Amino acid sequence: MPRSWAELLGDEDAAPEPDAQRAGFVSRLRDSLSKSRRALTEQIALAAFDPADEEAWERLEEALVMADVGVRATAELVERLEARGVDGDLGPALAEELERLLGEPTTLAVDERPSVVLVVGVNGTGKTTTIGKLAHRLREHRRSVLLAAADTFRAAAEEQLEIWAERAAADFVGSERGGDPAAVAYDAIEAARARGRDVVIVDTAGRLHTQTNLMEELAKVRRVVEQRLPGAPHETLLVVDATTGQNGLQQARLFRDAVGVTGVALTKLDGSAKGGVAVAIAHELGLPVKLVGVGEGLDDLRPFDAGDFARALVGVADR
Repeated sequence: MPRSWAELLGDEDAAPEPDAQRAGFVSRLRDSLSKSRRALTEQIALAAFDPADEEAWERLEEALVMADVGVRATAELVERLEARGVDGDLGPALAEELERLLGEPTTLAVDERPSVVLVVGVNGTGKTTTIGKLAHRLREHRRSVLLAAADTFRAAAEEQLEIWAERAAADFVGSERGGDPAAVAYDAIEAARARGRDVVIVDTAGRLHTQTNLMEELAKVRRVVEQRLPGAPHETLLVVDATTGQNGLQQARLFRDAVGVTGVALTKLDGSAKGGVAVAIAHELGLPVKLVGVGEGLDDLRPFDAGDFARALVGVADR
């Protein structure tokens, strides 16, 4: 059963999500991971796996690497499966071990008032769209939200975020083109405190993880936020495009080191055969995947559920 928004946000008393809505997302997730699943299962017959066949283990390793699970995570998976002594249908055991590598579910840190969520990532990953959808969901769960347009370089970035603010019934703080991103974040926190808002979500300009000067600028935004509000940012979300595969792992590593990433939003799963990168990020870097995007609709951003993801990736039935 997929995690609900109430679980992600720590709302223990919230009403449960309708079963039909949950089932619908699981179906979309399976569809989105179809390319990744084929990359895995075309290389190895999971249903008729022979543990005595050394070539079968080699094909499994190759298939996991091709699905972008990552070399280290693949080695760990194979070692665990060998220790289990699996015979016959490998699928359920593989899904269970993938789920374990993905780690325990975590909440989104939005309990403080105001809570500050800093959203970072490279160009074109879908940061602004992810922010808009997240703001929409927060509003549905009775959180007042303020969006801060600290992407002061990309043409139309502020306008795009302001449209999302209107759709989500959120407040908005912008700036002049070419302004100081750290100043925008500072002003947003000031506004949120004055208005009594619950959550500030700061959009930042996309930047390649190899652009040292821009990464330093991002670190400055984080320092200013922390100086203005001790303990902030309470959440630093890295948006990763699943289609980038192992490059997404390197992005996550460098952003983690530069700005203290606390979680990942994995987007564009519907266009990728490299969905296994979620496993690599969680296992190698210890970064939890908290959100997953499977389309353009408002309901296509969801809390990440390791069990559903693992079963959809392998192609085994839901529990």
